[in-house]
Parts: sequence; structure tokens; C-alpha cells
Amino acid sequence: MLDELDYLLVTALQIAPRADWQTIGDALGLDASTVSRRWARLTRAGHAWISVHPAAHAHAPSVVAFIEVDCVAGRLHEVAAQIAEEPHVFNLEHVSGGRDLLVTAVFSDQAELARYVGFRLGALDGVAASRTQVATTLHTEGSRWRLDRLTEEQRRRLAPTATAGARPRGGALLQGRDLELVQALSDDPRQSAARLAERTGLSPTTVRRRLDRLDAEHALVYRCEVARTLSGWPVSVSLWAAVPQSRAPQLAERISGLREIRLCASLSGPHNLLLAAWLRSVDDIAPFESRLTERFPELDVADRALTLWPMKLGGHLLDPKGRHLRAVTLGPWHDPHSEAAEAALLDRLRTPPGRPPAGRNP
Repeated sequence: MLDELDYLLVTALQIAPRADWQTIGDALGLDASTVSRRWARLTRAGHAWISVHPAAHAHAPSVVAFIEVDCVAGRLHEVAAQIAEEPHVFNLEHVSGGRDLLVTAVFSDQAELARYVGFRLGALDGVAASRTQVATTLHTEGSRWRLDRLTEEQRRRLAPTATAGARPRGGALLQGRDLELVQALSDDPRQSAARLAERTGLSPTTVRRRLDRLDAEHALVYRCEVARTLSGWPVSVSLWAAVPQSRAPQLAERISGLREIRLCASLSGPHNLLLAAWLRSVDDIAPFESRLTERFPELDVADRALTLWPMKLGGHLLDPKGRHLRAVTLGPWHDPHSEAAEAALLDRLRTPPGRPPAGRNP
């Protein structure tokens, strides 16, 4: 179990994930060594962790897809174990309802998404079917969610160093040495500039300058997470809803401000809004949905799914209680077998029926 100081510490790191321990301690009224020991204990137990990845505006245009996967009976965990290791899979959930797994993944374009669904996912032993929807807009996501345990004065003390969940403010695409720096930082987002300098070959001064610039441009997204069963919000539910398309941006913006909402995304399908909410208990699901539709009468909830096991969150593998196991480094998807299978299909499609493929004798 976590105590109140643990919750305060996690909240402080959600606001200022790279603040030094002295700054964190001053905000909480504790000495630096106490908060440092507390954080070490939390991370060792898998109760809390920090991750970082490039913000959407700071890397090449990408496609975010939500993929529902149906598994053959008895094969769910075998399928999930393979999907979980893929570097482009951000979230993976075992859920209730009309699908077994819900996958959130990032692709360079629609062609890569089609290749993954058709030649990789569809070819996995144990996958019976899948359905894909593309996020047309991400209105809010988990890095902006807070435990909200701090006072206004404590938040003010941390504000100068706050970067987590900040709105994008422009800046160039990440490339070259910046990408190498972010890759090294992702292993431990709180590691020192000196340690990052050793790993990247840059000087500590250059590392600090580059990180300061990336923070000023809001080019990085930090997430300080806490095991869901210990967060006070142990229940996660996903809702697929339909709203009038002309009103979708305004409604999504207002819904994103609700305390319980962790994700709000506009979708390409007939259910054009996907919501993910963290709740206090299973008993709160129906009342929350009722409050949601009463407040937003244009919202028609078409389907819902309860997360049974959050198997992967933000690139981190979790146990059934939501405790941290290890990180899977986020990155682009590349699979030579899928590319070869796609090339073979294209060769076949180029060849009229009854004629041998190019370069082959009849």
C-alpha cells in the first residue's frame, strides 16, 4: 500500500518529472534524501515509474491506430506476449466485451498500418480477427492526468520546472543528436546530465542546453505513472461513442477536462469518439456514464469495455495489478517478413491472370 507521502511524491513528479530532489523536497516540506529514498522504494516495487517520448509535433507525421483483436480460445496470452514486444505498440490491454485485446500503436503512415494488420497481426497464430480505427485527433492522453494531491502553493513551487503534459509550442522535428539524447533519456528520465553525456558523447553543458531547449519547445512528453490498483482509481473503462461530427471538436475539448478522463480521441469509424476513464470502482461505471450523457446529451455511447489487465502502458510492461515490470523501448516498426510478404502480393497483383510473374519462364 502507498501512504500519503507516496501520493504527494508521485504528484510532484507528474508535475516536474526531472526536478532535482532538493526542489521536490522543498515543495513537500521534506529533505532531499527522504524523497530520493521514497522514490527508489516505489520504483523497485514497480509501484511508480517515469517514461518519456517525443511529442506528436516533434517527430515525423504518424498514424495512431486503435486495433481490436479477437483471439482463438486459449491463445490470448500467447498472442499478447508477441504483440507486447513490438516497439511501436504504446498500450496493450486485455479487456472485456466484444474484443479480447485493445492495442494502441503508432505507424509512419497508412501503408505501414495496413502492412502490420494484414501481414503481421493477421498472420499471428491465435489471432482470429481484428478491427482497426485511426485516431484523427488526440484531444488528451495520459501524460496530463494527475493525482492532484498537492496544494496550490506546492504546485507553484514546482511550476518553474514543470514540463509534463505541457501543450506543444512549435519547434523543429527531433533528429540527429537530439534523437540519440532522447533515446538515452528514455532508459531513465531522471538520470543526470553527466550520465547522459557519458552515454551520448556530448558534454554535460551541451546535454543541459539541449534538454532546456527541448523542454522550452515542449518537444518531450513525460509520464509519471502509478500502479493502477494503488492509485485510488483502480478501474479503467473504454467507451466508444458517436457525436455529431460538426460538434465533435467542441464536445471532445469539454469532455477532456473531466477529472476521470485519461484519453479522448476522435476516430475514423462510425463511433467517432473513444474515451478512456479511470474510476474508483466497478460500481461507478454506470453512474459515470449516466453523468456523461446527461452533461453531454449529444453523446451516444455505443459500446464499452472494462480493462481486465493493462498489459502495456506507454511502452512499459505491467503485471495484472498494474505494477511495473520493464520497459520496451518505443520506436518505429520494421519487419522484413511482412515486407517480403507484401512484396510477393504486389508482384502477384502486377501479373495478369494466366501470365507467369516477371522474370519467370512459363
